[in-house]
Amino acid sequence: MTMTHIAISAHRRIKRKAIGARILDLFNLARQRRALAQLDDDALNDIGVSRKDARNEAERPFWDAPDSWHKHLY
Repeated sequence: MTMTHIAISAHRRIKRKAIGARILDLFNLARQRRALAQLDDDALNDIGVSRKDARNEAERPFWDAPDSWHKHLY
């Protein structure tokens, strides 16, 4: 009986790792948005973000990444 070995190319492994890293990035983005929503007015003022802008950002879905990320996600 002959065994067949299937080799996974290095490119495919790197791509999978990159996809996993992107998923982690999106989960981190969601976590950061939740944290932003919980900042008090003084902290928001310190970083130059209004309560309305913080609320709008926090309400965005996790898959709605900033425009600068799109070239890395696709």
